[in-house]
Amino acid sequence: MNERGKWNFEPGKKIVAELAGLSGQYSEVHEFAVSPDGEKIAVPVVREPGQVAVWVNGKTWEADFERAWSLRFTPDGRLVALVRADDMWSVAVDGNKWEGDYDFAWNLKLGAGGSVAVQVKQGMEYGMALDGKAWEQKFLSLRDFTIGPDGKSIAAVVQVEKLAEADIFKFMEGTWSVAVDGVPWDEKFINVYAPVFSPDGKHVAAEVRLDIAEYTVAEGGAPWKNRFGCTWEPLYRRGSDKLLVPVKVEGGWTLAENGAPIWGGRYLQLWHQRLSPNDQRIAAVVATAYGEWTVAVDDAPWKCTFEDIVLPPVFSPDGRRVAAAGKDGLRWGIAVDGRKWNAEFEMVWDPVFSPDGKHVAAKTEKAGIFRVMLDGKPFGPKLQAMWEPVFSPEGGHLLIKGIEDGKFIREVVSL
Repeated sequence: MNERGKWNFEPGKKIVAELAGLSGQYSEVHEFAVSPDGEKIAVPVVREPGQVAVWVNGKTWEADFERAWSLRFTPDGRLVALVRADDMWSVAVDGNKWEGDYDFAWNLKLGAGGSVAVQVKQGMEYGMALDGKAWEQKFLSLRDFTIGPDGKSIAAVVQVEKLAEADIFKFMEGTWSVAVDGVPWDEKFINVYAPVFSPDGKHVAAEVRLDIAEYTVAEGGAPWKNRFGCTWEPLYRRGSDKLLVPVKVEGGWTLAENGAPIWGGRYLQLWHQRLSPNDQRIAAVVATAYGEWTVAVDDAPWKCTFEDIVLPPVFSPDGRRVAAAGKDGLRWGIAVDGRKWNAEFEMVWDPVFSPDGKHVAAKTEKAGIFRVMLDGKPFGPKLQAMWEPVFSPEGGHLLIKGIEDGKFIREVVSL
């Protein structure tokens, strides 16, 4: 199923699979993966050394592998895994291995429409493979990549010039660039980070380092005229080619658009900027002082702070509300609209808003027990493991997926 509206949100509990016997049946049971709709659970299991099966809802794929890891479900429910056979790595989708084999494959990512991309190494050359088709162009190194909004294009950080050991002069001339679908930019930089596509897929931008302490953003290889002490990952506005980028200027960090600061505030740190769904509001993680992390919405920081970290903020669908997870010492918490929930945990995950924005749910862990917190209060069953909760399209029900008494369950609970 690739649309949440087609999922089963009838209230009730369903036992999807029995898990208690797995450890007795196999010598090793690795990390579980769950489909978005909660109808499937999968895990790599070891029959014997060098013989790994992929187990899904009580059945295994027909073929075994030497290794299988990084299991992911696509939005339409297909199961993807990195696999090794005959000492070569590839990708298998629902048990069917890609034709291409590589010395190594890693960093599996899913794109729009369920496309699958991985970084690959063949000999001493590096490249990308998308849905089983590898780039013809190979590079000296490849650090990271992003998939375009249509799921069909890739932009990756690549090394385009050889660099001898301790050759600082060559290093300062630049050896890194961005390759889009295998074609590198003409320009080279000392370092390149975090490539991003514009929403229409026509443009690619990335952070670039020009000198020892001089950074900016390059789009299509052309750097901004403005220079900064540092930058963080850029973000395109929807429906335009405008770029929002955290930049370090005199007085601290602020937010810039297309090279010019648009926030008047100056912060000890600013990053993870996020746009509301209607593109009208901006929230970002900021540090107002040492050990005082919070969220700034449209340049107005919340009064509540966390000591150690705040994770990227989350907007409600209507753009009116903002929530984020944060950490104080050994305890995690959730803040919504500038107020912390009156509860702390050993771990929390990103908060999720209901479609109407009235409710906030989050997966939490405390003393080995997983539970959903809804609007700051415990909700639903206590579980041995859990995956992120999902609101029904009309917002009146919550889908909870987890392990209870050795069984994987999906439970739909009315609010």
